[in-house]
Amino acid sequence: MIRESYLILEDAVGYCFKNKKLLMNALTHSSYSSDKGMNYSENNERLEYLGDAFFDAIIGTRLYKLLPLEREGKLSKMRAKIVCEDSLEDIGKSLKLGDYLLIGKGEEQTGGRTRKSIIANAMEAIIGAIYLDSDYDTVYDVVNKLFDDKVSLAIEGKLLTDYKTKLQEIIQKKYKDKAPSYEVIKTEGPDHDKVFFMDLILDEEIIGKGLGKSKKEAEQNAAADALTRGVK
Repeated sequence: MIRESYLILEDAVGYCFKNKKLLMNALTHSSYSSDKGMNYSENNERLEYLGDAFFDAIIGTRLYKLLPLEREGKLSKMRAKIVCEDSLEDIGKSLKLGDYLLIGKGEEQTGGRTRKSIIANAMEAIIGAIYLDSDYDTVYDVVNKLFDDKVSLAIEGKLLTDYKTKLQEIIQKKYKDKAPSYEVIKTEGPDHDKVFFMDLILDEEIIGKGLGKSKKEAEQNAAADALTRGVK
């Protein structure tokens, strides 16, 4: 049954493992290995570390090749929107990765199988496992096929990270009874090409600033600014 489920996952990923143990390691959360008394090397944390490095390099290389005239700063921003927990979780969910994870009883009971960080980390671990099972060119091709839509959306400027939700979650945990507010402080340009300037305020303090072609975009950029400043 496990072998059959692996075949389904491998088909979805677009890669067939020669060494199935690597795939099992990539799907083994530390809570499971701890419950079962397994060695640390048998969970997916080391593979996650490796996959994170290759994921970053692969997407960076892809953008470098696709955009030969783009400046370093713009390339870095695009890469950051792709190489993030949100993208990894999104692809992981499309592969139904949570169904294949080996997790401990405690994590199972608290919804670990669907937790963003666990799915994203497992996705990185699979990338690391594919590299170890093959070579750089192979994992480069697999990653680019899986994240092709993400790369295209980032280039088109349509891949938006939900910074507002991330910030809201942090504020609720840290401050509980306080809520941020977004205020347009000014606009510039004609109606057909207006730019909105936004302040993000928490407890009467400006914690972020952003601008955009729409209020929503300006709000997202203000939230991103707040996160960058260290609202954690």
